[in-house]
Amino acid sequence: MASVEVSLKEMMTAAEGALGAAVVDYTSGMALGTLGGGKDLDLTIAAAGNTDVVRAKVRTMEQLGLKSRIEDILITLESQYHLIRPVTGRNGNGLFLYLVLDKARSNLAMARHQLKRVEEQLEV
Repeated sequence: MASVEVSLKEMMTAAEGALGAAVVDYTSGMALGTLGGGKDLDLTIAAAGNTDVVRAKVRTMEQLGLKSRIEDILITLESQYHLIRPVTGRNGNGLFLYLVLDKARSNLAMARHQLKRVEEQLEV
């Protein structure tokens, strides 16, 4: 099992083109930890904003009566991919992983695979 700090390092090093990573509590919108980012990518603001995305999707699924769970949410920008992966382990309820990738330097399929692996190992 991996801590939040170890998980963030794994997200940043395992996914080529990673620009920033966060572990976020979507009940409060607060990041439990961030790594990367910069002046053009404030991960604290992104964590809070993407909390609304996760909440909206969960609410919509409930209204539709969908019993499935979210594997991940992909937001594609002109130059970036933003991946959101809810943590499903017993200790991760209410958390999600957030990874921002440089679109030109990343492999989306590999990044999704790596994010799944990190999510499975996260221990909070």
